[in-house]
Amino acid sequence: MENLKNKKPNSYNRLRLKPHEVIAIQKMREADTRNVLVVGDLHEPFCLDGYLDFCLEQYQAYNCTQTVFIGDIIDNHYSSYHETSADGMGGLEELELATNKISKWYDAFDEVGTKVIIGNHDRIIMRKAQTSAIPSKWIKSYKEVLGTPNWDFVERFEQDGVQYIHGEGGTARTKCRADMMNTVQGHLHTQCYTEHYVGKNFRVFGTQVGCGINHKSYAMAYAKYGKRPAVGCAVILNNGKTPLNLLMPL
Repeated sequence: MENLKNKKPNSYNRLRLKPHEVIAIQKMREADTRNVLVVGDLHEPFCLDGYLDFCLEQYQAYNCTQTVFIGDIIDNHYSSYHETSADGMGGLEELELATNKISKWYDAFDEVGTKVIIGNHDRIIMRKAQTSAIPSKWIKSYKEVLGTPNWDFVERFEQDGVQYIHGEGGTARTKCRADMMNTVQGHLHTQCYTEHYVGKNFRVFGTQVGCGINHKSYAMAYAKYGKRPAVGCAVILNNGKTPLNLLMPL
């Protein structure tokens, strides 16, 4: 797999950048500006083919300096509290396939400081351990199980006046107004938008990030008669000032 983050100045042909655009990107990288790529829900091993390449292209095109995974990087379908597919993979098979696919994401985004928001699907195994009264000392960390030592798994991340959460508590538009804070979240697979709210003394935005799920997989069968997912990611540019939603061409 081609890692677009490590492309040389004369090898941006995939992005079709002109020489002066390459120079502009290099100058921006040298400036003290944080641009964050926000990767949507992956639900590995049920992520859509091509989504990784799409996210890498956005990282490079928007001169990103940091990556935040917005949660549910793993599906854990076999261990769901809801009804599971009788024809699906067993626990070990699904976990091994998921970790193999997550390793490709780690190869692409392995910087120290990469944040992974813990989503409701990520924590299923932790919840099952609690249900079984297994002390947390017996349980390995996310990074140990998934083989991602440089990733930082957190419930919430705040930077440049922006909070990054998974979003079980509602929508981005309601959360940003409730907290009076710029908010970026995932969780809602069929929504992708940014809304700005302006008052007399404040201005906040709510960014609902798209996802990367393959809605034809058996793990997503519960939603096959509903809306199709909004496949995409987001970038938060200029030290938290400029949010953009980016939809993947299908």
